[in-house]
Amino acid sequence: MGFLDKLRGELVDIVEWIDNTENTLVWRFPRYHNQIKNGAQLIVRPGQVAVFVHRGQLADVFEPGAYELKTENLPILSTLMGFKHGFDSPFKSEVYFVNTTQVTDLKWGTPNPIMLRDPDFGPIRLRAFGVYTLKATEPTALLEELVGTDGSFEADEITELMRAMINSSFADVLGDANVAALDLAGKYPELSEKIRQRVVEKVDDEYGLDVPKLLIVNISLPPEVERALDTRTSMAAIGDMNRFQQYQMGQAMTAAAANPSGGGAAEGMGLGMGFAMAGRMMQGTAPAAPPAQAPMPPPVGVWHIAVGGETHGPFSVAQLAEAAGRGQLTASTMVWTPGAPGWQPAGQVPQLAMLINVSTPPPPPPPAVE
Repeated sequence: MGFLDKLRGELVDIVEWIDNTENTLVWRFPRYHNQIKNGAQLIVRPGQVAVFVHRGQLADVFEPGAYELKTENLPILSTLMGFKHGFDSPFKSEVYFVNTTQVTDLKWGTPNPIMLRDPDFGPIRLRAFGVYTLKATEPTALLEELVGTDGSFEADEITELMRAMINSSFADVLGDANVAALDLAGKYPELSEKIRQRVVEKVDDEYGLDVPKLLIVNISLPPEVERALDTRTSMAAIGDMNRFQQYQMGQAMTAAAANPSGGGAAEGMGLGMGFAMAGRMMQGTAPAAPPAQAPMPPPVGVWHIAVGGETHGPFSVAQLAEAAGRGQLTASTMVWTPGAPGWQPAGQVPQLAMLINVSTPPPPPPPAVE
């Protein structure tokens, strides 16, 4: 290769940027010794802006279009280079292409929970995440404040800065809104727009950037609060807890009766559930007693029973009579009442033996005398 061919190869004829990336905000055109041929073609595609920089000073800016680089369309550069009456030789200059389209699919989130005072839960920690878009609106400010001499400036390089600004704005907006945590889901669009406006105020003038879109995808409560809410919702769906427990006891008694393989353990469980259910039914129908002013001695006629190795009670005589009528209180059932020396079969207690005998069906009548 001759000297002239080598020199010709070092001169740039076409200056352009064919962007095949998605997150690049600024790209510097590569050239050998910054030599650009006089009359070279500059091609700026839609969504791009070309900025010429000479010795660290911003010069001419070109919007989308095709240009022939001459003195007429490079007035600032010509002045900086000292060519008052034009130039015919190659010139040195850095050319930066700035992407003015929206960079999408950028994510933000709260690395640490945000502490707030909630009207329902009191002090509470909230986390949030979402997406946003970024767009360069002032190429010169972007080059001066963020890019510097970087040959390729990606959106990822300012991700941490943007996330910090979004998180700060999110905390401010959430504190000013004073919305209960359970009502935040209906405020996502309104809160998102307020956060976006605050972020734009911080990055527009200083960095030449805009945030066309910012969305809150989710605001979440701490796991322990979510579990408490699930329990609270379940209890509200059940309604009357006493009736639900009675229903559960009835279901368990039916299952125990339908399981003949359970033997004595199943019978004891059914008997205990029957007494507990009877006690709940009597408590539900009895009027509420006034609060006791001082400890009282145990009432007369209060009995406890032992079933399957467990103690149940106390039960009144009326409750035991109902149990005897259902066949759940038998003569061999062990009972105890305050003041008694110990446990004893119900059949050996005259007061209870009478209930068992009354509830026992009479034998067949004797044959008629002819």
